[in-house]
Amino acid sequence: MSSLQIEMFPCLSDNYGFLVHDADADVTAAIDTPEVAAIEAALERRGWRLTHILNTHHHGDHAGGNLPLKASTGCTIIGPRNDAKRIPGIDRLVGEGDVLSFGTHRVAVYETPGHTRGHIVYHCPDDSVGFVGDTLFSLGCGRLFEGSPREMWSSLQKILRWPDATRIYCAHEYTAANGRFALTVEPDNQDLVERMREVERLRARGLPTLPTTVGLERATNPFLRPGSMALRRTLGLESSDDVAVFARTRALKDVF
Repeated sequence: MSSLQIEMFPCLSDNYGFLVHDADADVTAAIDTPEVAAIEAALERRGWRLTHILNTHHHGDHAGGNLPLKASTGCTIIGPRNDAKRIPGIDRLVGEGDVLSFGTHRVAVYETPGHTRGHIVYHCPDDSVGFVGDTLFSLGCGRLFEGSPREMWSSLQKILRWPDATRIYCAHEYTAANGRFALTVEPDNQDLVERMREVERLRARGLPTLPTTVGLERATNPFLRPGSMALRRTLGLESSDDVAVFARTRALKDVF
């Protein structure tokens, strides 16, 4: 089995697009469809033929290119069962526990409500890769537009159960802004301080901060660290449960 080939490229103002290719089976998937022209240019650059779209959720910067790409390529659109009515052109509905066959590779589906009620993420366990849409960001997490803090924390815990070495592809370049907030709630986290130095170096050179890894996020992302006593002291929630700590952290970020 050949390794998955992944092409990451900027879209819109701060999105990333992702193409995933299995050379053995000659299949190519777009993870979400933020910008048709950028996706078509990446396909042309690599000489790949689009066969699938894997949607994480319904927002326009994730599913807005579905219909034109399906019209031009005949690709199959796969997306969340719990939000099928808001996924343009959906052909196959998937949800928690489903495992897709993508060429010779397995793609496990997890339901991660919070950002939207129907959000899903895709995990390729044999390739140590996850595509998490707007559920998890590098040093952050998605805003809770359609879910509760309890739902979102439960969703994030699913990703935290993946191996630390799993490479995480998030849909936006938010790391620097997220990191500036993270330093306000956990300023003495030396892993975070060191990581922000690297983030600043990358962004100064116009380079992406992705992919990240589960292990790196576990050590530095405050939204995955409600058990941190340093974070709890900052928030004045030393004896609260993890959901309350997560909720307070998210509320502070919303107004940061």
